[in-house]
Amino acid sequence: MSAAGTYTPKPGAAPLPRMIAAQAALETRMLLRNGEQLLLTVVIPTLLLVLFSAVDIVDTGDGEAVDFLAPGVLALAVMSTAFTGQAIATGFERRYGVLKRLGASPLPRWGLMAAKTLSVLVTEVLQIVLLTVIAFALGWSPHGNPVSVLLLLVLGTAAFSGLGLLMAGTLKAEATLAAANLVFLLLLMGGGVIVPLDKFPDAAQTVLGLLPISALSDGLRDVLQDGAGMPWANLGILAVWAVLGLGAAARFFRWE
Repeated sequence: MSAAGTYTPKPGAAPLPRMIAAQAALETRMLLRNGEQLLLTVVIPTLLLVLFSAVDIVDTGDGEAVDFLAPGVLALAVMSTAFTGQAIATGFERRYGVLKRLGASPLPRWGLMAAKTLSVLVTEVLQIVLLTVIAFALGWSPHGNPVSVLLLLVLGTAAFSGLGLLMAGTLKAEATLAAANLVFLLLLMGGGVIVPLDKFPDAAQTVLGLLPISALSDGLRDVLQDGAGMPWANLGILAVWAVLGLGAAARFFRWE
């Protein structure tokens, strides 16, 4: 017979890293099972890359169209996941009381935000791998320093995550759904993703160039298409948006 106490339960919370990893895995599975999110994160960027690379609809300048489009579509993929998808999902979780219940669990609130961030990063890796494979199949020939690309993607993710969480934590779920999709469409058209910024009037170019999607797409294009060095100006714009967005989200996010 076993000694007394051998099967005595040992209640208590799991180690924090394990809780964050488990929550991140759950968030990722939920995101990948959501049809609307898959449309935003996978289908739309893929269709845009294939369509505009194969059909001469927009004047993308000298060289192959895919060399211009691929960096912009990678930026779009980051925005669709870190901003649009995260804002909509978090907004409805807040409406249905999911965040309130999770906030009362052993997982601290900052741990929940960390899990959501990890889920976004995992999804982005899958997106980037898929889009890169498709772009290579279309004849893409990237250049530049991978470290520069990584810094742009990380800061872009931080900037869009902050803005997405700010929207989800301050607006009603229905308003977040409408606003996030509207912003996605506006930035798709005016953020240098498909249409080059030099096609817009000079005054508009100055304003549009300060948007996070423009800084990310232009920075990726400078590195991957032109082989430029570290795009400090674009990194600076993204860093400012990241600080402002994450700071405002931490200050004004409402859990109920």
